[in-house]
Amino acid sequence: MRQIITHFTDDDLYKFSMCCAVIDNYPRAHVKYSFVDRDDTVYPDGFAEAVREQIIMLESVVITDEEVEFMRKRCYYIPDWFYTYLKGYRYRHEWVDVWQDDNNHLHIEFEGNWSDTILLEVKVLAIVSELYYMFTGQTDKLDYAHYYEKSYAKAEKLLAAGCVFSDFGTRRRASKQAEDIVVRAMRDCDRAGAWPGKFVGTSNVYLAMKYDVLPVGTMAHEFVCAIGGMYGPQMANHIAMNNWRATFRGALGTYLYDSFGWDIFCKNFSEDFANLFKGLRVDSGDNHDQLRKIAAKYRSLGIDPKSKQVIFSNALDTDRAIEIQGYAKDLCQPSFGIGTHFTNDFEGVKPMNIVIKLVAAKITESWDFYNDTCKLSEDKGKHTGKPEVIKRFMDCLHFQE
Repeated sequence: MRQIITHFTDDDLYKFSMCCAVIDNYPRAHVKYSFVDRDDTVYPDGFAEAVREQIIMLESVVITDEEVEFMRKRCYYIPDWFYTYLKGYRYRHEWVDVWQDDNNHLHIEFEGNWSDTILLEVKVLAIVSELYYMFTGQTDKLDYAHYYEKSYAKAEKLLAAGCVFSDFGTRRRASKQAEDIVVRAMRDCDRAGAWPGKFVGTSNVYLAMKYDVLPVGTMAHEFVCAIGGMYGPQMANHIAMNNWRATFRGALGTYLYDSFGWDIFCKNFSEDFANLFKGLRVDSGDNHDQLRKIAAKYRSLGIDPKSKQVIFSNALDTDRAIEIQGYAKDLCQPSFGIGTHFTNDFEGVKPMNIVIKLVAAKITESWDFYNDTCKLSEDKGKHTGKPEVIKRFMDCLHFQE
């Protein structure tokens, strides 16, 4: 079977930025991750073995000098020592356990040093997504001949509406070829005229390099969730923001706030953090409601919310982003990270609803995993983790649904 991931930077930028922050703040931390298929998909026989083979193939993927030079040029905020780490980094299949149960549901778990295993998530999700279409014979439905035009038309609508947007679609893309076409089409459209909006770039570092656009991203929920597992969720956001400030000194200043819900984040979001961070990312809940809360919080601190960026990334499509743009532009500086709608929008092909979430963390390898962790979503029913852990975290935070 052909190798799906062939470039080290065929990955989301936030995995590299978080890896850097992890080494800087938690160099001995160990973690566990778990795969979740929200659709409870029944996978074909032999699927787990094919995933395992692809993970073994990752061991041959190393960062190139070209990739390092691109990141040095475009990711000025990443310290130079981090590239020494990346040059010596090697994937190891021993970090990963993959199997199918008696009902052919897929199970994937990672365990190991946080700075090592953090670079597996996006690549493994992209592998699972692309392999699934190959195994089920759906690759014939991927109409690449018309995907450039389809993607270009989406960009035209967004740019004409004044939307500032990026591709966030690596994790659940139909294929690498699909995302490649998307980035090329949107770059071409952006450069074809003077638009009120802007295509900023892509979360995928390799494609950003290939098409000379900006690699985009800051952090994922796992950074806060791991800290919540080590220290408890009440102060996890405060600790995470302090760590991020220590590593990046004000750069990469968009904070993802919803790992344990708005209420506890709001208590941790003091005036110094509100001034330090350029903005916030909305990734769950009702977009209108979340923006009202964000604007009210900024005003309570004497900060004009129109001076702050708010990135919307919660299951967006073209029309939804344009609708949000219509009201958000009067409250903040809106921008949009759009994923599956860009990279997995083929007629007759259902995008997968899969995630890999960090579920346990310990600050050093010599400790036990005393406390698992979870993610509490602003979307009801989308909490991720063991039921008893979710309940424990919700109880201690007085989390209301």
